[in-house]
Amino acid sequence: MINKDQLLERLDAIGQSLSKTEQTLLLLGLGSVGTELNRLDAYSDLDFFVITKPGFKDRFINDLDWLNHVCPLSYQFRNADVGWKIMFEDGIYGEFAVFEESELDHIPCHGGRIVWCEPGYVPQIATLDQPVSSNRPDSLDFPLNEAVTNLYVGLCRYARGEKMSARTFIESYAMGQVIATLHLHKAELPFDLDPYSNDRRVESRFPDFSVHLSEMLQGYDKIPQSALHILAYIESIYPVNTKLSQEIKSLALHLGATLL
Repeated sequence: MINKDQLLERLDAIGQSLSKTEQTLLLLGLGSVGTELNRLDAYSDLDFFVITKPGFKDRFINDLDWLNHVCPLSYQFRNADVGWKIMFEDGIYGEFAVFEESELDHIPCHGGRIVWCEPGYVPQIATLDQPVSSNRPDSLDFPLNEAVTNLYVGLCRYARGEKMSARTFIESYAMGQVIATLHLHKAELPFDLDPYSNDRRVESRFPDFSVHLSEMLQGYDKIPQSALHILAYIESIYPVNTKLSQEIKSLALHLGATLL
């Protein structure tokens, strides 16, 4: 297990390594090593952006010597044109991307913390202080109608023997729509909201809802039962179309589920 102080020390060391190249401008820590340091724990990783001087981006993408100088890498996977996923020999994991400053106009950097900056350089990053709009609906209508249709289609897939696809439609798509609406009908506790993923920290943000998750997510062999529990929850907060509800229940029963 990695000590959280080790993560911050490693990020500082990466900044010092970059400073020696004279080809970089800025190291930004993101997520739990950004401005949300209150979330940092032993299970966090390093998310960061490197900002280079014009013309040097490819040098830092194609040659990771600046990281190996800090601690040897035991794993590296280039998951995008501009970045990598890495693990150091001591087990610290990280994900990063490299940009020139002009490329950041449309790349969200909100929550970024300046770890290292070239002396005298003043960052001109418009998105650094611009909050990312969260993907949260303002009405139950679309997401919950989408969810019940996901339940029906998923059960049809299950009936065909496509159980993996059924699990995706019911326990991922439908559940995702339900979770996206929680702020509209449940009291939300003050834990950090991830604007990119509604299911992050849902157990802490909505503890009254999270007690139902094991019923709604029963797994590959109990998809029809999961569907009935998800439908029951939706019906407790929204007027589901009677015909569609009946068809979902009938299909789930046909597939071996037990009425709640």
